Amino acid sequence: MYELIEVLPVDPAAARVYEHGWQSWSPSTDHPATATGARPVRPVTQIMSYRPGRPGPSRGFQGEGLLAVEPGDGTTVVYGCADGLTGVASIRAEPDGDRLVISAEGPVTARTHPGPLYDALSAWADGFALRAGAGPIRPAPTVWCSWYHYFEHVTEADVDENLRAVVDAALPVDVLQIDDGWEAEIGDWLDLSDRFASLEGLAKRIRDAGMRPGIWVAPFLAGARSRVVREHPEWLIRADGGHAGAGHNWDQDLAGLDVTHPGAAAYLRETFGTLRAAGFDYFKIDFLYAGALDGPRHSGAGPLEAYREGLRLIRQTIGPEAYLLGCGAPILPSVGLFDAMRVSADTAPQYEPWYGDPALPGQRGAVLSTVGRAWQHGRFWVNDPDCLIVRPEVERREEWAEVVERYGGLRASSDRIAALDAWGLETTRRLLSDVPPPVPFPAPAS
Repeated sequence: MYELIEVLPVDPAAARVYEHGWQSWSPSTDHPATATGARPVRPVTQIMSYRPGRPGPSRGFQGEGLLAVEPGDGTTVVYGCADGLTGVASIRAEPDGDRLVISAEGPVTARTHPGPLYDALSAWADGFALRAGAGPIRPAPTVWCSWYHYFEHVTEADVDENLRAVVDAALPVDVLQIDDGWEAEIGDWLDLSDRFASLEGLAKRIRDAGMRPGIWVAPFLAGARSRVVREHPEWLIRADGGHAGAGHNWDQDLAGLDVTHPGAAAYLRETFGTLRAAGFDYFKIDFLYAGALDGPRHSGAGPLEAYREGLRLIRQTIGPEAYLLGCGAPILPSVGLFDAMRVSADTAPQYEPWYGDPALPGQRGAVLSTVGRAWQHGRFWVNDPDCLIVRPEVERREEWAEVVERYGGLRASSDRIAALDAWGLETTRRLLSDVPPPVPFPAPAS
């Protein structure tokens, strides 16, 4: 139930509304007050890229825990949820002539700031970061990531090839990160795919080359084909008549893991303990929205309490010195628990996003939220705009490189090094050589 907060007079010709999305991939940017924010084009995308069970209004805007309005009089009103960590209110702004009707389905505070929109968001973020216990924020390592050339078909030989190529080209890469494709199934993190022989051996070769081994895991997700789902249905987040659906990907239905169940918690400790013992100290953990799905937990904890409990378990297992990057993560409930965070939808070799939805892979959506969430860098964490991909077949690669250079706090190359032309190799070298410090970016113009 949405309750009225206020009716705000605005200048319809000049007013703008900032709509903050639920998780990493949810569009987050400012719009003319007469527009309507982005909405999912497919039902499954509401679960996987927007906020599950909380569709936006047919006209206007819905911010998840945060919404801001620049009425057109030189001020900005920021509406923020009273909690934000274990309780995140959806906040709406719906047009009514020369007014916006502001409502929310939970406690919200409103504060008027002098000045433009992104300055006001920066000021709000300073206060939220303090309440959430964020910082100190560590500088990010530079990374090579397997995803955007090989995707889920990556092999151990592919990683070895690029390890040699990074060394031969003397690229300033700190971490060589293996992305999705090393595991036998989504959810079966202790079993290797048949394309990998030994994570321990691969991690040793990476360390011997002078780099740190990194790895991708989707810890709160389990696919229908996995042993976890077959053998431990009691580990899954429950819903009426079954488990809470986490969407569909990898040609299978997905479920969320209930990290408050002792068996599931022990499994996560074993997974991350095994990877840490194998030599990995950089972890990209992905599809994290699955840990915050609505539904009762074994312990009786609320969804966001359980989500944060799961993140703390992972951090305790990998240790404070390991670097932790989040992705597909509910943004506000994650503050204070990560070194770096993806702040946009996936980039892609193509510019336009899948199905025209800016929450889905494509450069347009990645640019939109990378700029729209620039105010979080150096306050909540290091912002990850997603990987630099600049091989010749990448559309508008010069524009994407400019966005990564301007707003990329974490710099990760994700091309096959051998596929780069002279411009791509030099651009990769330059952006990996000049990483910004973990301090706030100047506010973009609204």
